[in-house]
Amino acid sequence: MWFITLLLLILILGIIILVHEFGHFITAKLSHVHIYEFSIGMGPILHTHKGKDNIDYNIRAFPIGGFVSMAGEVYEDDGKIAKEKFMCNRPWYQRLIILVAGVFNNFLLAIIILFFLGLFCGSTTTKPIIGAILENSSMEQAGVEVGDTILKINGMRVRTWDKAQIALIRKNSSDTYEFEIKKSNGEIKTYQVTPNTIQNEDGSESTQFGFGVDTTKHYGLLNSIGYAFSKFYSIIDSMVLTIASLFTGKISVNALSGPVGIYQVVGESVSVGISQLIYLVAFLSINVGFINILPFPAFDGGHVLFMIIEKIKGSPINAKIEATAHTIGFFLLILLMIYITFQDILRFF
Repeated sequence: MWFITLLLLILILGIIILVHEFGHFITAKLSHVHIYEFSIGMGPILHTHKGKDNIDYNIRAFPIGGFVSMAGEVYEDDGKIAKEKFMCNRPWYQRLIILVAGVFNNFLLAIIILFFLGLFCGSTTTKPIIGAILENSSMEQAGVEVGDTILKINGMRVRTWDKAQIALIRKNSSDTYEFEIKKSNGEIKTYQVTPNTIQNEDGSESTQFGFGVDTTKHYGLLNSIGYAFSKFYSIIDSMVLTIASLFTGKISVNALSGPVGIYQVVGESVSVGISQLIYLVAFLSINVGFINILPFPAFDGGHVLFMIIEKIKGSPINAKIEATAHTIGFFLLILLMIYITFQDILRFF
C-alpha cells in the first residue's frame, strides 16, 4: 500500500509541476526566448531527450520541483545566443506573461478539475453553513443549531468553510471562541464557545467544537461552474489568511507540511475514494500556484516584484544584486523545506 501511495504522490506532483512549467515553456517559446532545458524534478538526470528544437527535455531524480532554463533570465549569459532571444531583452509585458504563466496554468488546472468534480460527483456549498451538531458538544450547549451560518469567528469575517477552519486553528488569547451566527430566520446572535479537549490515538490533544458543515450535494452545469470558482476563491482566501497568520505568529511554522505530510494526505485520500484524490490534485495545484506568486526571491512572484521595481524606477536593476537575492531566497527555501520535512517525519513516526 505504501508503494502505491508513493507512486500516486509522484504522479500528482509530476502532473502539477508539468502543468506549471509548461506554462513558462510555451509562453517563452511563443515569445521567441531561447530555451536550454525543460526539466521535471530536481537533482541528477534520470532521462534526457534532445528535441528537434535543440532543447534538452529531462526527467530528474527528485519529484519536488522542475524548471525551464531560459537564456537571459536575469542578464545576458551566453555570447552565442542572439540578443533578441534573451528573456531579459524581450518586451516587459512578454517577460511578465512568461513569469506568471506557470501560476495561471496551476489555477486553470484546479478550476477545470473542480468543475468536473462538481459536474460528475456533485458539489457542496462553500459557505460555512452548519449541517450537523454533535450531541452534548460545546456548540450544542452554546445554543448553535443546524442551519445556522457562521459570519465571524473571534471578530474575523469568514465567508467560506475553508477560511473558518483556518480561523479555528489560529492561536487564541483564551480558551473561549466568539462566534457570530446568522440564524435560519435571519436573526444574528453571538455565542461564546469553549471547545472540548479530546485525546488522540497518538497521545496528543486537540480541540473539538462538535459541528460539521452542510454536505448536501448539488448537481447541474451551472452549479458546477459556480462551485469551481467559489471553491477556488475559498481555498485562495484561506491561504492568504494562513500566510498572514504565519507572520503574526497566530499559526506556527510547524503546522505546515512538506512532501512527507503530503504523502500522508495522499494515503488518507486513497482510503476515502477517487473523487477525494482528484480533489487533492486541484487543492495542491492551487497551493503550488499561490506559493509561487508570493513576492519572495526565487519564486515567480519574486521575479515579478523585481520587474515591477524596474518599471517604477525606469531602469534595469543591477543584475548581480537580483541574482544574489534569488540565490539567497532559494537557499532559505531549502532550509525551510528541510525543517518542515523533519517536522513531518517526527509527526509520521
